[in-house]
Amino acid sequence: MDSVFVMPGTVAAPRGGILRDPHNRYETVREALSRIDKAARDMGLPNISDRLIEHNGTSDRRGPEVQYLEIFAVSIATHHMLVAEGVEPVAIVGQSIGELWALAAAGHLSVEDAARLAVARSEVLTRQSWDGKMLAVGVDGRRAESLAGLMDHPNLVLACENAPRQSVISGPRQLIEQVERVADTFGWPSLPLDVPHPTHTPAMAQAARDLRATAPRVPYGTGRWRVCSPWMGRDVGDDDPVDLVAGALTARVRMLHTIRELHAAGADAFVECGEWAVVTKFVEASIPGVRCVVPLSESDPVEAVRALAAESADAGPSSRYAVRVPVPAGAVATAPVAAPPTRVTVPAPTAPAPAPVSYVAPATPAKVAPAVEAPAAASVSVSDGLDYASVLAELQTLYGDFLGYPPDLLGEDDGLESELGVESLKQVVLLGRVSDQFDLPDLRSNSSLLSVGTLRRIAESVVAGRAEAAGR
Repeated sequence: MDSVFVMPGTVAAPRGGILRDPHNRYETVREALSRIDKAARDMGLPNISDRLIEHNGTSDRRGPEVQYLEIFAVSIATHHMLVAEGVEPVAIVGQSIGELWALAAAGHLSVEDAARLAVARSEVLTRQSWDGKMLAVGVDGRRAESLAGLMDHPNLVLACENAPRQSVISGPRQLIEQVERVADTFGWPSLPLDVPHPTHTPAMAQAARDLRATAPRVPYGTGRWRVCSPWMGRDVGDDDPVDLVAGALTARVRMLHTIRELHAAGADAFVECGEWAVVTKFVEASIPGVRCVVPLSESDPVEAVRALAAESADAGPSSRYAVRVPVPAGAVATAPVAAPPTRVTVPAPTAPAPAPVSYVAPATPAKVAPAVEAPAAASVSVSDGLDYASVLAELQTLYGDFLGYPPDLLGEDDGLESELGVESLKQVVLLGRVSDQFDLPDLRSNSSLLSVGTLRRIAESVVAGRAEAAGR
């Protein structure tokens, strides 16, 4: 089995304690984390690994530099865990700043230099202090580019093509908010991205110039593994790392095309080196049925990696180098279109194609199919004393009507995305309807209900929210 390692870009800060087990098990993980910590201390930042090893809980939000280095620590630790268990990649792909993690994992530059360059990148972006925003839209890149073109502003662009039906638009905040309203008019699901620095737009040209002028020049060596660049549309060669990171700030990320090129060349498994399925969601949406593994999202990450290693060994070496061919320029790819649950015999209705847009693009993943516009659920009279059973029943009806599933087949503990196939942007639409139905406006911004969503968690949040409202 030919595996591609994928490195996420700017994602949420990792959970505390996420690397405790890998740190305890693998010397290579301990060494990598120690080197990141040293680089951080040299730059006046706190130790990065402490919270990831010792503590449970959420990030204490110590600033974007720490967030980037924590994401890097999780990515490089997962990479070392995979290699230690006998899973080696035929290629490594990074999304946005994740390309920097890929260069370090492949051995093209040192862990310390990757950390220093990540911090330098963050600092120039912070100094520019651009009032921008990124928006994921559940349509293909062509429609997203047309949507951005409606505003006719040079800095409002299609930043990322993540999947067949998920794209990211990047641009000035005020214009992005207008784009969001237009997308809603067309019935296209959208989701503002919570990133410390919106990028992949010409607006970042000054930051790119500053990075080239001020970032420490880092030595570049021959890597052990191939690194594919979604923004350049080719493999990384002897490119200068600072130029690579600076160039990506203004470039479009074509993850969709890179994923498809790698699969066509022989890659049959994609392994996410992060805490949650982010890039692998794009993979699943772009190549239905492909093998995707996210070790850190499993209850036993090591066992998941060992199972993958066993599969790779059983597959034999016949196709080992099948994917070692150059990726043509212009390759790359936001929300996966998952299959309905196996026990459901009534297929979900096909999402209608959005109305054509004759008008005429940012940088992050695009990943969702246009929402299926089912008739709006009938409004219910909301009392302050809602019980769990009645709320769950209403949610099953609301979600069943939207998805085309019989309500009694929607289990309260079924994962909305992992088991029921409700991709993230559709979950945003549905959570908005729940918020309106139960008069709980704060529910819309509860991102935890999207990352690991189940009807049970949503129902419990509704009951708690209504009880709190009744007590005020």
